[in-house]
Amino acid sequence: MLAAAAALGLDVPGDVSVVGFDDVELAELVGLTTVRQPIADSGREAARLLLASIDDPTVDRSQVQLPLELVERRSTGAARGSTGASISNHT
Repeated sequence: MLAAAAALGLDVPGDVSVVGFDDVELAELVGLTTVRQPIADSGREAARLLLASIDDPTVDRSQVQLPLELVERRSTGAARGSTGASISNHT
């Protein structure tokens, strides 16, 4: 997305903000704002749910919410002409 915006002559974050997901190592290198998820906790929870479902398949375990973290970098900013922030931290 960053390369596509540059190819179109768009300024990031002046014309468009870009946010990724997972916060992989490359995100920091290119300055991509991302949503970080707890990968290890996600794997542990998936294993726990699987084992619990094997133990009792009748119990509904279809929804689990883990905390997310917004990692702000240089790919996001206020919209041109805006006086407020263009992103907010929702977990």
